[in-house]
Amino acid sequence: MSFSIGELARRTEVKVPTIRYYEQIGLMPETMRTEGQQRRYGPAAVSRLAFIRHARELGFDVEAIRTLLSLQDNPDQSCAEADEIAKARLVEVDRRIAGLQALRKELKKMVDGCAQGRVCDCQVIETLADRTHSHKGWKELAVGR
Repeated sequence: MSFSIGELARRTEVKVPTIRYYEQIGLMPETMRTEGQQRRYGPAAVSRLAFIRHARELGFDVEAIRTLLSLQDNPDQSCAEADEIAKARLVEVDRRIAGLQALRKELKKMVDGCAQGRVCDCQVIETLADRTHSHKGWKELAVGR
């Protein structure tokens, strides 16, 4: 059984250009083509692409996914490397959560301090205008840089 790239996209909810990109960078193997050069895929492509999509949803970068796919392709080896990749991602997530919590605290302080009077007395405007309130650390963490 084989199907087109459009059908693969529908089955996996991954856009066609993304599938082509994954092939280009080697996450998806090159597939057979028809005489008219149309890509044709089988069930294994659906499973592999679903794995990639789920890994991307969890925030794993391309190199981590490449390694995880390699591990999946060789199931008899130790899973220590997969565990390390997941632990590193968890550390990143915890760092972002801490940054977002700091950001929330700062925003809440601004909102709670608002007297809802005139702009000249507005705590939100005053805080944003005061450069000493800038916290580079939580800003980078909150936006994921």
